[in-house]
Amino acid sequence: MSLWSRIAQVLNALATGEGLGTLFDSLGRNPERSVGFTIAVIALGAKMAKADGQVTRDEVAAFRRVFTIPKAEEASAAKVFDLARQDAAGFDAYARKIRAMFKPTDRDVMIDLMEGLFHIAVADRTFHPAEEAFLRSVAQIFGLDDASFRSLRARHVQDDPYAVLGVDPNASDDVVRKAWRDGVKASHPDVLLARGVPPEAVKLAEDRLRALNTAWEQISKARA
Repeated sequence: MSLWSRIAQVLNALATGEGLGTLFDSLGRNPERSVGFTIAVIALGAKMAKADGQVTRDEVAAFRRVFTIPKAEEASAAKVFDLARQDAAGFDAYARKIRAMFKPTDRDVMIDLMEGLFHIAVADRTFHPAEEAFLRSVAQIFGLDDASFRSLRARHVQDDPYAVLGVDPNASDDVVRKAWRDGVKASHPDVLLARGVPPEAVKLAEDRLRALNTAWEQISKARA
């Protein structure tokens, strides 16, 4: 059964009129990471769209690049998005429920989720202040520190190689090299799959690897 078929199955199990809060609670009792990950990105993506007041075609295209949605499953994705957009609950309530679906030690999964949201946020080539405030709040709820947020932001928004690698500009060559190697290792597709990221979203690793390697090349060149 495909990822989207499983999501449809979860949605169909909800009583008529139930909101996504019930869905998150259900996933928390019966966690399936790939489904939980995808629904989390759709739901928070819908809430983020309200942050800057619009959903652009570029943002929709960015989501489709991360998640390959079969034609037959488009209705399931749309239903999750519409539930999130219409639900009276705030994004912070969603973020807390999503965090509760994963283990306290699942920091890397939280970073993967944030990566997907950043990818959608900057797809229209603008980064609205309301989107930044939204993402910063979600990151805090997810338990990510400021250094992690700055690294995520740098990979998508600003061209600061040291911030991309999460190291101080005065760090030694060995520290910088270790940060680069650790980042590359954590971004390997097999590692992401082991963390429960759905195969459809492993494309996120491509952009992350590209940013990490570019940052390393820039720093190495400057220091040489």
